[in-house]
Parts: sequence; C-alpha cells; structure tokens
Amino acid sequence: MGNLIPDGELRFRKSSYSDLNNCVEVARFKRGAAVRDSEHRELGHLVFDAAEWQAFLTTLKNNEL
Repeated sequence: MGNLIPDGELRFRKSSYSDLNNCVEVARFKRGAAVRDSEHRELGHLVFDAAEWQAFLTTLKNNEL
C-alpha cells in the first residue's frame, strides 16, 4: 500500500467518533484514509484504500459494530 499514500505528511484530525476514553485520529486523502490512536501515535497508523474506508463508514453509520 506504499503508493496509496500521497507525497507529503499526513494531516491527522480527531475523529468525530472519538470520546473521552477512545481517541482516534483520521487523515483522509484522495485514495483512502489513515487512522491512528491519538494516545499512542508512536505506534504508527493503519491505511485503508477508498473502498475499505467507505465500507467502514457505512458499517458505523448503520450501527453494525
């Protein structure tokens, strides 16, 4: 998935799904998204292509998790 991420640094923002105990940051880009734990940034991030990210968001919106 190395070529999935655009050149330059990812710009993470706090997810709207975060709360006091579960903090997640998301960096969106044209071909997908990256997600990381805001309390453990040193552990890196997970990258999802656009189809995977859309499936994840649909699952959240349908309360299927």
